Amino acid sequence: MHIDRILRFNIAGVFQKNRRDSPALFARRRAGSFLPIHVYLLFAILLLPSWVAAQSKYDLVLKGGEVVDPRSGTRAVRDIGVRDHKIAAIEKDIPATNAIKVISVRGLLVTPGLIDIHTHDYAGTGRKGAYDGDSSVYPDDFTFRSCVTTVVDAGSSGWRNFPDFKDRVIDRSKTRVLAFLNIVGSGMDGDPVEQNTQDMDSPAAAAMARQYPNIIVGFKTAHFEGPEWTAVDHALDAGKLAGLPVMIDFGRFRPERPYEELVGSRLRPGDISTHMYLDFIHMLDASGKVLPYLFEAKKRGVIFDVGHGGGSFVFNQAVPAVHQGFLPDSISTDLHVGSMNAGMKDMLNVMSKFLNFGMSVQDVVLRSTWNPAKEIKHEDLGHISVGDSADISVIRIEKGKFGFVDSLGGRLEGRQKLVCELTVRNGLVVWDLNGIARGNWQKRTAFVPHPEWDGTLPLKR
Repeated sequence: MHIDRILRFNIAGVFQKNRRDSPALFARRRAGSFLPIHVYLLFAILLLPSWVAAQSKYDLVLKGGEVVDPRSGTRAVRDIGVRDHKIAAIEKDIPATNAIKVISVRGLLVTPGLIDIHTHDYAGTGRKGAYDGDSSVYPDDFTFRSCVTTVVDAGSSGWRNFPDFKDRVIDRSKTRVLAFLNIVGSGMDGDPVEQNTQDMDSPAAAAMARQYPNIIVGFKTAHFEGPEWTAVDHALDAGKLAGLPVMIDFGRFRPERPYEELVGSRLRPGDISTHMYLDFIHMLDASGKVLPYLFEAKKRGVIFDVGHGGGSFVFNQAVPAVHQGFLPDSISTDLHVGSMNAGMKDMLNVMSKFLNFGMSVQDVVLRSTWNPAKEIKHEDLGHISVGDSADISVIRIEKGKFGFVDSLGGRLEGRQKLVCELTVRNGLVVWDLNGIARGNWQKRTAFVPHPEWDGTLPLKR
């Protein structure tokens, strides 16, 4: 249907509602002989987005980027077409005329939306200094700008207060927020709450996980100081009851419960030891060699996660370990108020450190997308495939001199840095660092909302 016919039809509908029009006058208006040209132009501006949408095959096309998809092994220049919030095509060339919006991403990496499986997001409760309070951050404030589309809260809430966390944060976030449930019912509320073994209820935690199977991905214990295995055992019991993995932040390292025993025999295949490059871990022998028990634990299926945090990542552990092949299974931030303003900063900064250790782009992306998706049993995430939800990261590799800092204040100079250029979450552009989705301001004459692809500008003015 031609645009002028669409305009005449819609204009006629408007006038027909005016009961004061005579039949003759209405006929003249419907024929289009009564309206000045500027009225048609006004209606054209209003109706053009919906008309173009009806004629276009894709809502959004990311054109000419280097797609890095570790699950499929793809690393090639491809166009990605998005329609109705899903990836609709991955092709060598998608004609620009087939899309409402085309964004050139030539020279940039296009990856699955990054997945950060160790964050703290239970903000807004007002609890002073607690991870279920002031130490947590609202995810949308810090995810999209670092190309993260999915986060997993690592035990900020427990089985008692998870419903409040869900209502307060998860249900209100554009970011996909999943959760490891703290084995302590009241969550990560600091001492003495986290040391309360009477509040560690494995059946109650498992029951809460079964109530929210699409959100709760496992169980967490953290910061436990006692010499007993109580916290670890309760978390493992909950994991067995619910059929889910556990994530262990070992807390205080005690000789009565050695770390070697944790990863060597207590954790099951698929369970996660986070803060893997913490300086308290007995990782290197006197000659600087990685101890065999760590490689054996990996072979047994134990997952080792970075969990950088504010105090859990040191170069004198990480650099020799990576060079000797003791690599992380997943890269994560341990995002909270303290870590984001210290050496950690954000997901891409942590990924950049491993890039400067000598890991390849593919290996770093793998450990930030597909590997964590498998670890949390959400294999619908972490890859770029037709039919998937359109969670996509567009990343620039900058070359130059950059400084990276660990948890002990040590500085490493690097030559590469990853920068988030564009983030697409659920088919909508939600972060656009340099405005590559925008046109020149001098050529803009009106604001036209694009709900099909645009998640950064308001739809009302």
